[in-house]
Parts: sequence; C-alpha cells; structure tokens
Amino acid sequence: MKEATIDLHGRLIGVARFPRLRVLAWCGDQLYASRGYQVLRANVQDPSSSLTWQPVADFHAEWRRRLSVMNGLTARLFRDGFHALAVLPSGGLVAAVPGAIVTLRPGETEFGRTHSILRGTRPLHITAVPDGPIYWGEYFDNSARDEVHVYASTDAGATWSVAYTFPKGAIRHIHNIVHDPWGDCLWVLTGDYGDECRILRAACDFSRVEAVLQGQQQTRAVAAIPTEDGLYFSSDTPLEPNYIYRLDRQESLLQVAPISSSSIYGCRVGSRVFFSTMVEPSEVNRDHHVRLYGGTGGSAPDWHLLRAWQKDRWPMGLLQYGNAFMPDGTNTTPFLALTTIAVESDDMVTSLYSVVP
Repeated sequence: MKEATIDLHGRLIGVARFPRLRVLAWCGDQLYASRGYQVLRANVQDPSSSLTWQPVADFHAEWRRRLSVMNGLTARLFRDGFHALAVLPSGGLVAAVPGAIVTLRPGETEFGRTHSILRGTRPLHITAVPDGPIYWGEYFDNSARDEVHVYASTDAGATWSVAYTFPKGAIRHIHNIVHDPWGDCLWVLTGDYGDECRILRAACDFSRVEAVLQGQQQTRAVAAIPTEDGLYFSSDTPLEPNYIYRLDRQESLLQVAPISSSSIYGCRVGSRVFFSTMVEPSEVNRDHHVRLYGGTGGSAPDWHLLRAWQKDRWPMGLLQYGNAFMPDGTNTTPFLALTTIAVESDDMVTSLYSVVP
C-alpha cells in the first residue's frame, strides 16, 4: 500500500505502508518484521514498485497467546509477538518473545526456545557482535534492586550464560546494549534513578566495563546510535525535559536538540540519525503526540521535527503508550522504516520513507 506524504522539512517522502506489521531489524537491504508470532523479510531496494514480504519462520507460542495475538487490542494488552531480533552472519536469528529468548538456525522454519526468562518478560534489545558473542541485558521491575545480569551466547544463541553482573543496589535494570564498530566496543545503558542512570563503555567480551556518563536523569537512556564521530542518544526521563545528545570520540558531551517527551527508539539512515518519542505523560512530559526527529549532528538548527501522530483513545499503560518502533541492525538503504502503535489511524502500521539527501 503506497503513501504520498512528505514531511514539513522535505526530508522524508512516504513510499509504502503495511498494516499489522512490526519492524524488528535491518541486515543490509533486508528488512525483518513480524506479524504476530511470524517473522517475515523483504528486500528493500525500490519499495515504491513492488515490495514483497516473504515468510521466514514462526514461533509456536502457547495457545493463549496464539488467540490473544489475533486481535489488535488483546495483542497490545498482553504485549504479544516479537519484541527484539538480531540477525547473525550465518543467517540465523535470535529473538525475544514474551517469557523467552528464541533462536532460528539457518535453513529451519521454526524458532526454538533456548532460554526462559524468569525475571521480567523480555529484554528490550538483543545485540550481536560481528564474529563475536550475542548479548542481552535483564529488564525487570527490580524494586529490591537485586543484582542484574548480562547474558551472552557464543554458539549462535543455542545456549546462554552470564557474561557480566551488576551487583545488588547498583542499577535497576538494563535498557540496551549497543555495538559500536568505530569504537570497537559496546555501549551499555542502564536506569532508572540517581547513579543507576549510566552510559557505560564495555569491551566486546565484557572483560572491561567503565562508566562514561552517570548519575543524572539526562543519562537515563534507551536509544543510542553510534556514528563515525561519536554516540548519539536520547534521554528517557519522566522527571525532566528530554533532549538528544552527542558524545564525541573525545568524550565531550553536546546537547544537540530538545524533544517533546521520553524517547526509547532511534536508528540511522546514511548520514542521518532519527529518534522517536513516546506518549508517557508525567508532570513534565505532557505531549499526547508521538513525534519523529531527525538530524545530521551539530546544534539544534540541524535537527527537525519530521512527523507526529496523535495518541489514540485507549488507556495508556494497560493498552500501551503511543510509540514509534524503529529497527535495530545495519541499514544500507536510503529508506527509513518505523512502526507506530497506539496512535490514531496508524496503530501497528509499518511505514517506509525515502530519506531525501
């Protein structure tokens, strides 16, 4: 289904729209998405002509979830479907579904459960280091501030073991682990209050972990995008105004743009970086629109509000906050992919945009 929309600054041109699909990850020009408990893949070269989604594999969820995922509202209520995915060099896949890490071996058509999640329901992201381990960090309420683990697999997701542990009282949970090919490191993002808010740099084998930024709500982040010149990240706080930042390779921090509310998703297309905001109202975050921002670095004039979607009428928290999901992985195309949820007209709709140079 095609679009013909363009943003106010002329930097995005809508070219395709796919209801009931959620984007998960890029692998070059291959875009992976899910429909319920099925993963699909499309070759995104010219989506304005004929983009075809091909089935890749299914996960055989328990019968209750196979029923609830069939309806949009119950799927939102129970947080059904795939929530994170990493594409391995072998062509295998590692993904997160409610309550489990699941793995697809090359040549197979059904995901197998390789780890049951006992604390929380799922990690927010899964990260594969090229020719190295696969990582995910525990994300659970953790009101007691128990120790928090980073899990790793060195056999393509077949087995998992603890690679690193944050001691009791150190953090609440892990938001993200991001591989940085320019820095040959991992960025680990944690939350949620005081010194729990950390942006750490880790060796790719977790033999070394050091805090680079810590102790402020502005270092409470989920989305981080490495580039040649540094790390771009967006803050995710309900307690203060939110911003996009650039941490350069000399560890100098620059606040590059204000955003309307908390942000937990970002991506890169060519030289441009994008972040979306979430409708999660607080005394500070009062916006009822999901918004998309894009820029090329530098100061605020280089960053622009590109799109906005009104939160739908269904209650937040219970039926999810308004958001715009963006895929992990490396994108070699000139197209931006995102999935909006809990917004008017575009609930669980994947949109593709051509990014104008």
